[in-house]
Amino acid sequence: MKNIVVLISGRGSNMQAIVQACAREAWPARVAAVISNRPDAAGLAWAREQGVAALALDHKAFESREAFDAALVELIDAQGADLVVLAGFMRILTPAFTAHYAGRLLNIHPSLLPSFAGLHTHERALAAGCRLTGATVHFVTAELDHGPIVAQAMVPVLDGDTPERLAARVLALEHPMYAQAVRWFVEDKLVVDGNRVRQLDGAAQLWT
Repeated sequence: MKNIVVLISGRGSNMQAIVQACAREAWPARVAAVISNRPDAAGLAWAREQGVAALALDHKAFESREAFDAALVELIDAQGADLVVLAGFMRILTPAFTAHYAGRLLNIHPSLLPSFAGLHTHERALAAGCRLTGATVHFVTAELDHGPIVAQAMVPVLDGDTPERLAARVLALEHPMYAQAVRWFVEDKLVVDGNRVRQLDGAAQLWT
Protein backbone atom coordinates (compact mmCIF):
# COMPACT_ATOMS: atom_id res chain seq x y z
CA MET A 1 0.00 0.00 0.00
CA LYS A 2 1.35 3.40 -1.02
CA ASN A 3 1.40 6.47 1.21
CA ILE A 4 0.13 9.74 -0.24
CA VAL A 5 1.02 13.10 1.31
CA VAL A 6 -1.04 16.09 0.15
CA LEU A 7 0.22 19.67 0.46
CA ILE A 8 -2.32 22.51 0.73
CA SER A 9 -2.44 26.19 1.58
CA GLY A 10 -6.18 26.76 1.91
CA ARG A 11 -9.41 24.76 1.97
CA GLY A 12 -7.96 22.02 -0.22
CA SER A 13 -10.98 21.09 -2.32
CA ASN A 14 -8.85 18.89 -4.58
CA MET A 15 -7.37 17.27 -1.47
CA GLN A 16 -10.87 16.52 -0.24
CA ALA A 17 -11.80 14.91 -3.56
CA ILE A 18 -8.67 12.72 -3.41
CA VAL A 19 -9.24 11.64 0.20
CA GLN A 20 -12.86 10.75 -0.56
CA ALA A 21 -12.08 8.89 -3.79
CA CYS A 22 -9.27 6.93 -2.13
CA ALA A 23 -11.66 5.67 0.56
CA ARG A 24 -14.68 5.17 -1.70
CA GLU A 25 -12.79 3.30 -4.44
CA ALA A 26 -10.48 1.34 -2.11
CA TRP A 27 -7.23 2.36 -3.77
CA PRO A 28 -4.08 0.40 -2.89
CA ALA A 29 -3.01 3.51 -0.99
CA ARG A 30 -3.91 5.81 1.87
CA VAL A 31 -3.61 9.52 2.42
CA ALA A 32 -1.03 9.37 5.18
CA ALA A 33 -0.99 13.10 5.91
CA VAL A 34 -2.14 16.53 4.81
CA ILE A 35 0.44 19.26 5.34
CA SER A 36 -0.06 23.03 5.05
CA ASN A 37 2.33 25.95 5.11
CA ARG A 38 -0.47 27.92 6.77
CA PRO A 39 -1.49 26.75 10.25
CA ASP A 40 -4.99 28.25 9.80
CA ALA A 41 -5.70 26.49 6.50
CA ALA A 42 -9.30 25.29 6.50
CA GLY A 43 -8.33 22.03 4.84
CA LEU A 44 -6.43 20.90 7.95
CA ALA A 45 -9.59 20.85 10.06
CA TRP A 46 -11.43 18.90 7.36
CA ALA A 47 -8.61 16.33 7.16
CA ARG A 48 -8.64 15.82 10.93
CA GLU A 49 -12.39 15.18 10.78
CA GLN A 50 -11.68 12.36 8.31
CA GLY A 51 -9.07 10.83 10.60
CA VAL A 52 -6.16 11.94 8.41
CA ALA A 53 -3.03 13.33 10.07
CA ALA A 54 -3.09 17.12 9.54
CA LEU A 55 0.20 18.93 10.04
CA ALA A 56 1.29 22.55 9.74
CA LEU A 57 4.71 23.91 8.89
CA ASP A 58 4.57 27.69 8.86
CA HIS A 59 6.81 29.05 6.11
CA LYS A 60 7.00 32.37 7.96
CA ALA A 61 9.12 30.70 10.66
CA PHE A 62 11.98 30.14 8.22
CA GLU A 63 14.57 32.62 7.02
CA SER A 64 14.69 31.33 3.46
CA ARG A 65 12.78 29.31 0.93
CA GLU A 66 15.57 26.75 0.98
CA ALA A 67 15.35 26.31 4.75
CA PHE A 68 11.59 25.85 4.62
CA ASP A 69 11.79 23.32 1.80
CA ALA A 70 14.47 21.33 3.64
CA ALA A 71 12.25 21.14 6.73
CA LEU A 72 9.26 20.23 4.57
CA VAL A 73 11.20 17.36 2.99
CA GLU A 74 11.99 15.99 6.46
CA LEU A 75 8.33 16.21 7.49
CA ILE A 76 7.06 14.57 4.29
CA ASP A 77 9.64 11.79 4.42
CA ALA A 78 8.70 11.08 8.04
CA GLN A 79 5.24 10.13 6.73
CA GLY A 80 6.75 7.50 4.43
CA ALA A 81 5.51 9.29 1.31
CA ASP A 82 5.48 7.35 -1.95
CA LEU A 83 3.68 10.21 -3.69
CA VAL A 84 3.45 13.92 -2.92
CA VAL A 85 0.39 15.73 -4.27
CA LEU A 86 0.20 19.51 -4.54
CA ALA A 87 -3.40 20.64 -4.08
CA GLY A 88 -3.47 24.42 -3.97
CA PHE A 89 -0.06 24.62 -2.31
CA MET A 90 0.84 28.26 -2.90
CA ARG A 91 4.60 28.03 -2.69
CA ILE A 92 7.24 28.07 -5.43
CA LEU A 93 9.35 24.99 -4.73
CA THR A 94 13.12 24.97 -4.86
CA PRO A 95 15.02 22.79 -7.36
CA ALA A 96 16.35 20.71 -4.45
CA PHE A 97 12.78 19.89 -3.39
CA THR A 98 11.56 18.97 -6.87
CA ALA A 99 14.69 16.87 -7.49
CA HIS A 100 14.16 14.96 -4.23
CA TYR A 101 10.65 13.94 -5.32
CA ALA A 102 11.31 13.61 -9.06
CA GLY A 103 8.81 11.22 -10.61
CA ARG A 104 6.59 11.16 -7.52
CA LEU A 105 5.38 14.75 -7.26
CA LEU A 106 2.08 15.73 -8.92
CA ASN A 107 0.43 19.11 -9.37
CA ILE A 108 -2.77 20.43 -10.90
CA HIS A 109 -2.83 23.80 -12.65
CA PRO A 110 -5.99 25.63 -13.81
CA SER A 111 -5.03 26.08 -17.45
CA LEU A 112 -4.13 24.00 -20.48
CA LEU A 113 -0.38 24.04 -19.96
CA PRO A 114 1.96 25.24 -21.29
CA SER A 115 -0.44 28.16 -21.73
CA PHE A 116 -0.93 30.52 -18.79
CA ALA A 117 1.57 29.14 -16.31
CA GLY A 118 1.59 31.04 -13.03
CA LEU A 119 -1.24 33.01 -11.42
CA HIS A 120 -4.52 34.61 -12.58
CA THR A 121 -5.05 31.97 -15.25
CA HIS A 122 -8.76 32.57 -15.81
CA GLU A 123 -8.40 36.35 -16.07
CA ARG A 124 -5.58 35.87 -18.57
CA ALA A 125 -7.55 33.35 -20.64
CA LEU A 126 -10.49 35.76 -20.86
CA ALA A 127 -8.23 38.70 -21.72
CA ALA A 128 -6.58 36.65 -24.48
CA GLY A 129 -9.95 35.84 -26.03
CA CYS A 130 -9.55 32.07 -25.61
CA ARG A 131 -12.51 29.95 -26.64
CA LEU A 132 -11.17 26.98 -24.70
CA THR A 133 -9.36 26.60 -21.39
CA GLY A 134 -9.14 23.95 -18.69
CA ALA A 135 -6.81 22.27 -16.22
CA THR A 136 -3.68 20.13 -16.34
CA VAL A 137 -2.31 17.41 -14.05
CA HIS A 138 1.44 17.09 -14.46
CA PHE A 139 4.57 15.76 -12.84
CA VAL A 140 6.45 18.62 -11.21
CA THR A 141 9.90 19.72 -12.36
CA ALA A 142 12.08 22.64 -11.33
CA GLU A 143 10.46 24.86 -13.97
CA LEU A 144 7.26 26.43 -12.63
CA ASP A 145 4.08 24.79 -13.95
CA HIS A 146 5.94 22.57 -16.37
CA GLY A 147 6.66 18.86 -16.50
CA PRO A 148 5.24 15.75 -18.19
CA ILE A 149 1.46 16.02 -18.58
CA VAL A 150 -0.63 13.22 -17.09
CA ALA A 151 -4.12 14.49 -17.99
CA GLN A 152 -5.93 17.58 -19.19
CA ALA A 153 -9.54 18.76 -18.97
CA MET A 154 -11.05 21.13 -21.53
CA VAL A 155 -13.74 23.70 -20.73
CA PRO A 156 -15.31 26.09 -23.26
CA VAL A 157 -15.10 29.81 -22.57
CA LEU A 158 -18.63 31.18 -22.86
CA ASP A 159 -19.77 34.63 -23.87
CA GLY A 160 -20.21 36.74 -20.75
CA ASP A 161 -17.95 34.54 -18.64
CA THR A 162 -16.32 36.04 -15.58
CA PRO A 163 -13.14 34.64 -14.00
CA GLU A 164 -15.29 33.30 -11.15
CA ARG A 165 -17.78 31.47 -13.37
CA LEU A 166 -15.01 30.06 -15.52
CA ALA A 167 -13.04 28.93 -12.45
CA ALA A 168 -16.08 27.11 -11.06
CA ARG A 169 -16.57 25.13 -14.29
CA VAL A 170 -12.90 24.23 -14.45
CA LEU A 171 -12.86 23.17 -10.79
CA ALA A 172 -15.77 20.80 -11.37
CA LEU A 173 -13.55 18.82 -13.75
CA GLU A 174 -10.39 19.25 -11.69
CA HIS A 175 -11.71 17.15 -8.80
CA PRO A 176 -12.46 13.88 -10.65
CA MET A 177 -9.51 14.25 -13.02
CA TYR A 178 -6.94 14.81 -10.29
CA ALA A 179 -8.30 11.94 -8.21
CA GLN A 180 -8.13 9.65 -11.26
CA ALA A 181 -4.55 10.70 -12.00
CA VAL A 182 -3.49 9.98 -8.42
CA ARG A 183 -5.18 6.59 -8.60
CA TRP A 184 -3.31 5.78 -11.82
CA PHE A 185 -0.04 6.59 -10.06
CA VAL A 186 -0.67 4.43 -6.99
CA GLU A 187 -1.81 1.59 -9.23
CA ASP A 188 1.43 1.85 -11.27
CA LYS A 189 -0.52 2.70 -14.42
CA LEU A 190 1.62 5.66 -15.54
CA VAL A 191 4.80 5.56 -17.62
CA VAL A 192 6.81 8.70 -18.33
CA ASP A 193 8.48 8.68 -21.75
CA GLY A 194 10.44 11.88 -22.16
CA ASN A 195 7.89 14.65 -21.80
CA ARG A 196 4.91 12.38 -22.46
CA VAL A 197 3.00 10.25 -19.98
CA ARG A 198 1.20 7.08 -21.06
CA GLN A 199 -1.63 5.43 -19.17
CA LEU A 200 -0.95 1.71 -19.44
CA ASP A 201 -4.62 0.67 -19.76
CA GLY A 202 -5.15 3.12 -22.59
CA ALA A 203 -7.61 5.16 -20.54
CA ALA A 204 -8.47 8.60 -21.84
CA GLN A 205 -6.11 11.30 -20.57
CA LEU A 206 -8.22 14.11 -22.00
CA TRP A 207 -11.39 15.17 -20.16
CA THR A 208 -14.22 17.21 -21.61
